[in-house]
Amino acid sequence: MQIKTYIFQDLQLNIDYLNRRFEDCNDIIKKRFQIGTRRNHACYLLYTDGLVDYVMIQDNVIRPLLIDPLKEYPDSVENWIIESADRRKLFDMEEAITNILAGNTLLFFDGCDFAIMVSSKKFPSRGIQTPDEEVSIRGPKDSFNESLRFSTALIRRRIRDTRLKVEQLQVGVRSKTDVALMYMKDLVRPEIIHQIRTELDQICVDGILDSGMLEQFLEKKVNSPFPQYQHTQRPDKVSSGILEGRIALVVDNSPEVLLLPVTWNVFFQAGDDYYNRWEAATFGRLLRYAAAMIAIGLPGFYIAVADFHTDVIPTDLILFFAKARESVPFPVVIEVLMMEIAFELLREAGIRLPGQLGGTIGIVGGLIVGQAAVEAGLVSTIVVIVVALTAIASFSVPSESFRSAFRLLKFGMIAACALWGLYGYFLGFLAILIHLCSLESYGVPYLSPVVGGGERKDDLVRMPWRMLKMRPAFTRSDARRRQNRK
Repeated sequence: MQIKTYIFQDLQLNIDYLNRRFEDCNDIIKKRFQIGTRRNHACYLLYTDGLVDYVMIQDNVIRPLLIDPLKEYPDSVENWIIESADRRKLFDMEEAITNILAGNTLLFFDGCDFAIMVSSKKFPSRGIQTPDEEVSIRGPKDSFNESLRFSTALIRRRIRDTRLKVEQLQVGVRSKTDVALMYMKDLVRPEIIHQIRTELDQICVDGILDSGMLEQFLEKKVNSPFPQYQHTQRPDKVSSGILEGRIALVVDNSPEVLLLPVTWNVFFQAGDDYYNRWEAATFGRLLRYAAAMIAIGLPGFYIAVADFHTDVIPTDLILFFAKARESVPFPVVIEVLMMEIAFELLREAGIRLPGQLGGTIGIVGGLIVGQAAVEAGLVSTIVVIVVALTAIASFSVPSESFRSAFRLLKFGMIAACALWGLYGYFLGFLAILIHLCSLESYGVPYLSPVVGGGERKDDLVRMPWRMLKMRPAFTRSDARRRQNRK
């Protein structure tokens, strides 16, 4: 807890204190000058270079102070001379310093035990761009950027309701990162709001530089591969979640917003599911669920069948497998692991390389490595097909954090199947299911609505909008209906 340091009436004492605190901080602009037409009052101005609107400071702060006679000093300065609506008195020096570093302008006056804060923020930021992670064919194309206020404005633009609340907090002892909680007051469960406020207040760390860091401090089970918060770049997805009674965490300097609570089915929902016809959206969603099963279990299933249970394969197919593997010197499990690791390396290289070069390396590298490995007799063609199909299936899931869980679980399934065959395959999926059943998000079961009840018309099947009359189970009980009884 910080000890309050009150502002002195003697301007020189304030200047000496601020000079000590901002020693060797060359990006802090400090200027002492005389104000009023007679230049008979002293003022000390501070702001952070690069974080402010210089034109606004010159025209709305400095110029009025220089040309006004200041007959009612200092009341006239605060009340009507400074031409800015967003201004207030500060009596605490630490609060004043924090505002300077946040992009505001601070004015200290001789004989006054307070400073005047004038909002002058103008951060360097990207423009509104299209989301590069959650690409959709139909629907809005805008995405969040690193500015907290831009991100909250994109949500406010979609929900024009005074019941949409925005609570701004600061997290990080040194970074003092702004975090905004956005929620619908009449839809969100009060106990969830209380819990997330408490958890944010208990975080004690030097700095929070991105929403990913905040997510790791907030998550309950750190050893689970499954994400316990949903992060997205799309303002329409966040707005939809808020209208369902969820809470959005908007973190300054981060282009992604966190949503809570979460259930497993939200990670299979794409942005354009709700803008297309329900038949097409349902077909795409079923494909994603099937792709998740393939991404986790296909390599392990191939190992189990090829090593332990060849009797379940037709004779012609067994002969084809045997012919394909006759020149391969390694066991099936080593063969699969070699190709999986090679594809994971290509995927990682494609992410790190800039722009279109990354995609080119991923495609061309995969073709070259796969073909060269087959021709060299290191792997069989069947393994290349299995690994390629697994990679394609993993990319079909919209959420990047959920895909990462599949990448890890895939190797666990390979190990289980290599040890126990199909028994290991089923035991592996059973272990995953038990783990999913043990997870919850702010009192909501992770497998909801399959576990714990709730609306089932937006789960595996996305029913027509006219039938989606109820909000999900994490909405407060007295606000579950979202459509009229017609």
